[in-house]
Amino acid sequence: MPARPSPDKPVDIILFGATSFVGRILCNYLVNEHSEPGLTWAMAARSESRLAELKASLGDAARSIPTLVADASSETDMRRLCDHASLIISTVGPYALYGELLVKACAESGTDYCDLTGEPHWIRRMLTKYESAARASGARIVNCCGFDSIPSDLGVKFLQDQAMARFGQYCRRVKMRVKASKGGASGGTIASGANLYKEAAQNAELRRELRDPYSLCPEGHGFKARQHSVTVEYDEDFQAWAGPFIMAAINTRVVMRSNALHEPPYHPDFLYDEGMLTGDGHQGKQRARILALGTTLGTVMLAVAPLRWATMKFLPSPGEGPSPRQQQEGFYDLRFYGETESGESLTVKVSGDRDPGYGSTSRMLAQAGLSLCKEVSREQRGGGFWTPATVFDERLFRRLESYAGLRFEVLEQSSRA
Repeated sequence: MPARPSPDKPVDIILFGATSFVGRILCNYLVNEHSEPGLTWAMAARSESRLAELKASLGDAARSIPTLVADASSETDMRRLCDHASLIISTVGPYALYGELLVKACAESGTDYCDLTGEPHWIRRMLTKYESAARASGARIVNCCGFDSIPSDLGVKFLQDQAMARFGQYCRRVKMRVKASKGGASGGTIASGANLYKEAAQNAELRRELRDPYSLCPEGHGFKARQHSVTVEYDEDFQAWAGPFIMAAINTRVVMRSNALHEPPYHPDFLYDEGMLTGDGHQGKQRARILALGTTLGTVMLAVAPLRWATMKFLPSPGEGPSPRQQQEGFYDLRFYGETESGESLTVKVSGDRDPGYGSTSRMLAQAGLSLCKEVSREQRGGGFWTPATVFDERLFRRLESYAGLRFEVLEQSSRA
């Protein structure tokens, strides 16, 4: 039976952070682009005037959408949101600064929750504090429902499902490579990254945690395989040079948690890494080196306080980001290569037709929330902290392809070596 809202809750979904950069895009998507039959939803943020301004900007179709004023620092406000809806989608970040009280309220009240965080240290903190409460209440908490990490997590799931259907076994080793992408950064994402480096610079235990590829796996997971981090290397499977991918830090940990929660795991010694393809030959190698150098310099500039302060002055502030035209013109093309223990291999492609971080992320987050609210029953998935690959099924794949501009394709397979 579908996960329909409780009859005593006024709406199905609340979008909290409606006036944020991604929140505004998501509201416009739900009001003017995607019509969901039978859906009731509301917009929430801490500023009444900004909510009114947003509602007016969305046009006549938004007149019937309720608005609620709520402050992320007020536990009373967060509990009121939970009393009002069956599921809350949050775009209020950095989550390490503003996200905890809403997760706490959802976990304790049995209210489902989705977000787009890319902050692994915060997710681990929430797991430690509130997973037992979510299991007891029945709340399904699903982090990372944007570009980090739906394409990676569902891309691996898609590849593994195809491998099982074709070869009768999952792939032990999977790698994702960004073949091409075009998009910009928002101030909110930059602020989240800066806060993570600020916390890590002051906390040796957090620095150790951030080096652990299994940091989001359940206690006692037992995985010991040494994971690979892409720096500068020639990738024989893709016949091209590869450099580091900035989102690998969160994506790989989400995929590892999916492996741990999957029954059975893809493999007890499952290997997964991510990188960016830079081309072949000398020029490809040089581009990979420049990418790696830029990544290292960016890390240093955000980790050292005076440099972080100076750098942030020249970057977008929270609320700023790619223009509507830039979002429309953006895209991404991700390639996944998997290999079974017996030597069979499979290559799949996941692509999106918008700016990955915003135009595409907003639609992915909306469809994830809709699927969890309307399609994933409590009998199918009970309370707890889930990943996209472990809570959703083929219905989200269909939604993403039909309404969010994503495509999942098999490109190539090979028989036993």
